Amino acid sequence: MDFNNLIQTVLIYALPVLFAITVHEAAHGYVARHFGDNTAAMMGRVTLNPIKHIDPIGTILMPLMLYFATSGAFLFGYAKPVPVNFAHLRHPKRDMIWVALAGPLSNFVQAILWALVFTLLTAFGINERFFLLMAKAGVLVNLVMWAFNLFPLPPLDGGRVLVGLLPPRQAYAFSRIEPWGFFIVLGLVLAGIVSTFWLSPLISVGYTILGWLLSPFQFLLS
Repeated sequence: MDFNNLIQTVLIYALPVLFAITVHEAAHGYVARHFGDNTAAMMGRVTLNPIKHIDPIGTILMPLMLYFATSGAFLFGYAKPVPVNFAHLRHPKRDMIWVALAGPLSNFVQAILWALVFTLLTAFGINERFFLLMAKAGVLVNLVMWAFNLFPLPPLDGGRVLVGLLPPRQAYAFSRIEPWGFFIVLGLVLAGIVSTFWLSPLISVGYTILGWLLSPFQFLLS
């Protein structure tokens, strides 16, 4: 294990990861409050303070253990979920969709911003490797969070979106998966199914969309 490389990797990814999880969770709370549920706000979770969203096991311990156990080949983690009482939403079934989409959407917006930072750095001839790698890491981290959280299985955001879209009877039956959803998702991740059939294709689409969105800026700066 190259500890110098580990320290450099941690420093490069630290800021993008903190922003990614903090804004993601705060976005859920903010949109829930907008649609009538103040649960997250009352618990101080509608905030950009990363300490409020970090889960000691899921955000720190698990990724570090997996990094050392697999020599960096496999990483998995999670933040402390923002509490949302869907019964308090003005239109629970419909508003649930917007609350769920808020997190992944915030990550895609951050991916755009990090990609813009990378474009500006290269356009102005700033070749500092650390900042370029951080910008690229910011794009990757946020696209991974965007794609992974859209996986259509509760308790992930994509699962909640699907529950909101299904007819009531089917939505209720599907939502009952949630207590075991985390373990099902983890099993699918370890089996490589999520990466092969969901993450990789969706991240590729994400990079293509970023290319389209940033092409006018690249043209103006060239």
